[in-house]
Amino acid sequence: MIRFQEEVMQLTKLLVQHPSIVGTIGERDMAYQIYEILQQFPYFKEHPHDLKLLPTRQDEHERYNVLALVKGANPMNNETVILMGHMDTVGVEDYGKWKRYAFFPDELVDLWKKSRIPASVRADIASGNWLGGRGIVDMKSGVASHLAILRYFSDHRDELDGNLLLAITCDEENNSRGILSALADIDQFAREENLQFIAAINSDYTAPRYDDDPHRYVYLGTVGKLLPAFFVVGKETHVGQAFEGFDPNLLVSELTSRLDYNTDLCDEMFGEVTLPPVSLKQTDLKPHYDVQTPRTAFVYYNVFVHSWSPQDVLQRLKETATTAFEVAISKFQTRYRCYCELSGHPYQPIEVEPRVYTYDEFYQRCREQFGTEFEQKMLQFSMNVLNEENLDLRNYSRRLVEELWEWGGDSEPAIILFYASSYIPRVVLSEADHRDNRLIEAVNQGVNEIQPNCEQPIQVRKFFPYISDMSFVAISDDEKDMQAFEKNMPAWGMKQQMDMEAIRKLDVPVINIGPYGKGAHKQWERVEITYSMEIVPNLTVSVIRHLFRS
Repeated sequence: MIRFQEEVMQLTKLLVQHPSIVGTIGERDMAYQIYEILQQFPYFKEHPHDLKLLPTRQDEHERYNVLALVKGANPMNNETVILMGHMDTVGVEDYGKWKRYAFFPDELVDLWKKSRIPASVRADIASGNWLGGRGIVDMKSGVASHLAILRYFSDHRDELDGNLLLAITCDEENNSRGILSALADIDQFAREENLQFIAAINSDYTAPRYDDDPHRYVYLGTVGKLLPAFFVVGKETHVGQAFEGFDPNLLVSELTSRLDYNTDLCDEMFGEVTLPPVSLKQTDLKPHYDVQTPRTAFVYYNVFVHSWSPQDVLQRLKETATTAFEVAISKFQTRYRCYCELSGHPYQPIEVEPRVYTYDEFYQRCREQFGTEFEQKMLQFSMNVLNEENLDLRNYSRRLVEELWEWGGDSEPAIILFYASSYIPRVVLSEADHRDNRLIEAVNQGVNEIQPNCEQPIQVRKFFPYISDMSFVAISDDEKDMQAFEKNMPAWGMKQQMDMEAIRKLDVPVINIGPYGKGAHKQWERVEITYSMEIVPNLTVSVIRHLFRS
């Protein structure tokens, strides 16, 4: 075991004390600080061209990524492992009156000791093995671990059988512009130095999976994330003639009742199960109060995936939406009949057809009907809407669907299903793939080697369960599946841009060996010291060594 803890602790506190909230000047300056830390390594004093501070591309903010290459002693071995992590954090508003202490771990812990805090937090702090602060677990202690590992191998190049490329990126907590921009820089570095990437090791945070979970976790690959949305068209009417219309909120409520927390829509692979879908927004689109029922509504859901492609999710949700539509119609008709019986009004059956389209289906329908004029006008509209700076990606996508309905819609109810935000690709490692299996075996060997030094059991799982930059160094969906996403995301190529070819070109198997903590993104964010600052870097070193020996 290499004695890492003291160095990782010092680096962690140094990084935490520099605020780097995503989208702020501090995030920009964090890159300078990491760059300056690396400049002090004797290796980079001798090889300054192997250390780079690189601005992000197509970014509304001035931000930077840091790349640092350490070459092993054997110049003939071009195999390279990427050590990746992010430098940004979420904000500190949740700290309330303690906000000014959020970036000072020692002072914050002293304050916690003197204050009334949750019992679980108090127990951790009382042990002396936990430290608090914004970003301390997500993921500055992970960045500190990578820095310490790079420093060690830069001083002991005779122990490094290949090369290490450190990639510390910005903007992981928002739109992943850091890693998406870094892909081109990593590719250029690889071409200049003839690097062959064999694995990537992320060091994002890990956490207990349930109360009193004794395990510490290593993850092979990562969960994917989609944001399917439904634009729901009803039929407006005066509330005094309620049954002459069709409330889109009735449809939305049926959708949400079938999607929210529905375990039938958990995606299982290798015995591991995603969380079920959950609603992230649900609203009608009336701009102000009046006594007319809404004409349209809008709802979107978080969907995690292990094995399902974007096309698979579309098919499942279209079926769900059709069922919801049918049930909503039946409920509407039943209640109208009951009202007629109560009021003595004659019952006249109201016919409503359950119409559900994907965005691509409806777009092609309009294209066939209106030809090139439609395509040109839609393109012009999508460019004009880019000028509305208050629209986020979700609402930008919705605006394009609204415009699509204005072209091809009518006065009857319908649903258009589309993707309203970025796809966070799933990454699956398989023993059947030689390169994946090489990394899997190195992880298993590393865990077996380090486990005797760790009090808690270390468990290897298949999917990192949180969103991270791991999703952008490889992709498990094929081009046909990705086309289903691109064709059904209105913002694709306009407000949303992702270089899928760059991801496929890098295409490196990725794992996560990260610090262990609790309360990420919350007031009580804290990191377990011994595992995170001693076990994690040693486990990472062991995996690197086994990789290069295999």
